Amino acid sequence: MKIFVNGTFDIVHRGHIEMLNYAKSLGKQLVVAIDSDQRVCELKGNTRPINNEQDRKFLLKNLRSVDAVWIFNSDEELEHIIKIYEPDIMVKGSDYQGQPIIGQEHVPEIVFFERINEYSTTKTIENITSR
Repeated sequence: MKIFVNGTFDIVHRGHIEMLNYAKSLGKQLVVAIDSDQRVCELKGNTRPINNEQDRKFLLKNLRSVDAVWIFNSDEELEHIIKIYEPDIMVKGSDYQGQPIIGQEHVPEIVFFERINEYSTTKTIENITSR
């Protein structure tokens, strides 16, 4: 089974690792798609990302659970990656339940991973900047 996850993964924390390990446990191959630097800046503001797309890609590719990492710059590119990869399952954080998910019509099953509340990139950045 092929598994797919997408996200920013700007400052990788335990919540990300737990989700990626869970996703990998569902199948044989895990592909992760990450937002490009330009897209992160558009979505999260001029101070983001903290880590550039090549560093984020390198870090994720070096996790045991991750088999491949792709970078996308738009909703259309993300949907194209999903169509090409043809995953059996897409794993999303539980905060996406009840929301539209890009590419969901191309994936037979969406599985939600229960978000671990204390782990958040935004909270980590806020903690660092408030010191």
